[in-house]
Amino acid sequence: MLYADVALPLPLQGLYTYSIPAEFQNSIKEGSRVIVQFGKKKFYTAIVFKLQKQKTNNLPVKEITTLLEDFPIVTGSQLKFWEWIAMYYMCSLGDVYRAALPSALKLESETKILLNPDFEAKEPFTENELKVFYSLSENKPLTISEIQKLSGITNVVPHIKQLVDKTAAYISEDLQDAYSAKKRVIVQLPPKYTEKDLHTIIEGLSRAKKQQHLFSSFVYLRESFDIITKKQLLEESNVSPTVLSELVKKGILEITGQEISRFDYGKTNLDSAYTLNVYQQKALKEIAESFKEKDVTLLYGVTSSGKTEIYIQLIKDAVSKGQQVLYLLPEIALTTQITNRLKLVFGNKLAVYHSRFNDNERAEIWNNLIKNSEIQVVLGARSAIFLPFNNLSLIIVDEEHESSYKQQDPAPRYNARNAAIMLGNICNAKVLLGTATPAIETYNNALSGRYGLVNLTKRHEEIELPHIEVINIKELRRKKQMKSILSPPLTDKIKEALNKKEQIILFQNRRGFSSLLECKNCSWTPHCQHCDVSLTYHKSQRLMICHYCGSTYNVPTVCPECQTPTLDNLGYGTERIEEEVSEIFPDASLARMDFDTTRGKKSYERIISDFENGVTDILIGTQMVSKGLDFDNVCAVGILNADNLLNYPDFRAYERAFQLMTQVSGRAGRKSKQGTVFLQTSHPANPVIAFVKHNDYESFYRQQMEERKIFRYPPFFRLINIVLRGRDGSLVDNASRQLSLSLKETFGDRILGPSRPPVSRIQSLYICHIMVKIENQASIQKVRENIFYHQNKILSSPVFKSVLLHYDVDPM
Repeated sequence: MLYADVALPLPLQGLYTYSIPAEFQNSIKEGSRVIVQFGKKKFYTAIVFKLQKQKTNNLPVKEITTLLEDFPIVTGSQLKFWEWIAMYYMCSLGDVYRAALPSALKLESETKILLNPDFEAKEPFTENELKVFYSLSENKPLTISEIQKLSGITNVVPHIKQLVDKTAAYISEDLQDAYSAKKRVIVQLPPKYTEKDLHTIIEGLSRAKKQQHLFSSFVYLRESFDIITKKQLLEESNVSPTVLSELVKKGILEITGQEISRFDYGKTNLDSAYTLNVYQQKALKEIAESFKEKDVTLLYGVTSSGKTEIYIQLIKDAVSKGQQVLYLLPEIALTTQITNRLKLVFGNKLAVYHSRFNDNERAEIWNNLIKNSEIQVVLGARSAIFLPFNNLSLIIVDEEHESSYKQQDPAPRYNARNAAIMLGNICNAKVLLGTATPAIETYNNALSGRYGLVNLTKRHEEIELPHIEVINIKELRRKKQMKSILSPPLTDKIKEALNKKEQIILFQNRRGFSSLLECKNCSWTPHCQHCDVSLTYHKSQRLMICHYCGSTYNVPTVCPECQTPTLDNLGYGTERIEEEVSEIFPDASLARMDFDTTRGKKSYERIISDFENGVTDILIGTQMVSKGLDFDNVCAVGILNADNLLNYPDFRAYERAFQLMTQVSGRAGRKSKQGTVFLQTSHPANPVIAFVKHNDYESFYRQQMEERKIFRYPPFFRLINIVLRGRDGSLVDNASRQLSLSLKETFGDRILGPSRPPVSRIQSLYICHIMVKIENQASIQKVRENIFYHQNKILSSPVFKSVLLHYDVDPM
């Protein structure tokens, strides 16, 4: 007897053992997708992790219901990677499985299948499809197990999928997510006919003129096209679809579905890559030398130094050797510009993968990689690290410092940069980290020799770094010169730029119209009913919105506390900036790029394309505008409120502020001449402002390292944040206190807390944090085992059964 240990798409620790039916024992492999019954009625798509000849215990086991493919859909290196993610980030394999596999490849089936009463046969059925078809009912929905019994077929799911593809059946609820290939409907001659029969067929249709005309059109199109689509034939003949249906019924023509790709990026043209300048060529050579000794190398290049062109050369070298490359970006918005550049060079060897694609699009890329298609370059956001590579040689992590690489919710709460380094280790691939503002930990690893280090200090075409002008808005307000959100020097610069047909970027890292409403009379401010946070006012929607849980509230006309109409806006977000700028510059074309304006699938592309093509004069945005976007005509950047970046209760606040301000500054003066950055602040003496002004990363790094060493923060210590949540605040406090005391028995003063975070209730759940600070040399496995021991010791008590707990390893 053969057994399989499988992972289920559920937040459960460990693997579950099932026996393998005799008919699957020769075809099932590690990484195969199988349908298993879990519980009395529920069916899930499980992934086989291990095959073994004996059970690990004497408990009875269920049998695998069906095998979905006769080849593994998850590779061996992926399985190792999943296990590492689950171990390091302290979550279950089920959590990793749910994050890794596209939804369209997960069939969860307590769902019902129905016969389609309006079905018209267009394609022939196989024998097994007929058995399934006749077991279905027009009125009574059936589950997979019921169809399995009625049809007598064990491996029934592939045949159900075929019937759905042929529109013979409907699938309700979850199974509607099942992957279906994109097809085009083509018309062809049945195999029984040859070229000699065509004239005879035309003559035989002499009494049905429309059918004769349509068939003649078909014969005409065959002379020019190998494949004739239904749409093409109907347009050419200009007859109704019913005429075509009659020819199909007579057996003169056949209609079939032909699988086609959802993506077509054209032909590969490796010679179209740009020629590197002297500095880029030097950096490329140094990277190659570094990779001989180091598996990971940091490319530290100033903004607009042409790092992307170096990446393209590295990818080109790998592609020419038949190898695969993973190119990671922190933000979906960035894929718009870079995709267009990569398409020109790599054509259909390129695949783009991110969460804005629908389930079928993501599943198609997954399947293409499994089937060893021509895809050699994958460009994607953080989730692309889970794709099934078979010959991965290089991973590029662009803008490696970005916090967007960290998954926050749900589990696994992984950092794609760190995970990419482990993936490279598993796949024997080199990893290149690129940025103009390295993460403190990354730069420390490079200086200590753990990573290679390559510097690129010259901007493309040797354009100077932007001049940064620090504007003291506190002093301007004291002198009553600050009459709007824009300071007078910035307003003058915008006027000058508009007259010269140049473009401007205005950066404010807060969306909405105003941070909050406040009553002038009694100082009342509206708060979310489900979260301990004030509501942000969105004027365009006439709503107050909680940016933590998404709840919306109507704007009151009077203060609920004192019943006076004295509500006023405090603070400002991108929406309010857009309104004020449009009042000051009514003839300018404005665009706003934030979470609210980029919800649609094509919204990023539209905003970026309009700005790139000069349709938009002024782009107002949140941190989205700071991430590697490349515009030719931007002469000035306004950072409207540097203080809200600096005044945040987090040890990384200064690091993030420096990175954001430096990155957004780099959008100015990228092609033709030196740009100008107007940095508005009430605290110009803050040392971070000086570091940004002089582009002095090294001094900033040294200062941060001194502070972090004193207070035992990364890179000197590793952090694990233990998060407890529950609807009963006192119960969460009690559980946190007891768990903290228990942990201190093992970890001593390495345990900080429990403490309430700044926003201590989200979605009606109260939150407590316990921070664990661990020396870098400590064994991750032992730390994990000790923490789980204390968790089970305290939270196994029935008193705390409603308390939720998760771990955030290396929190950002």
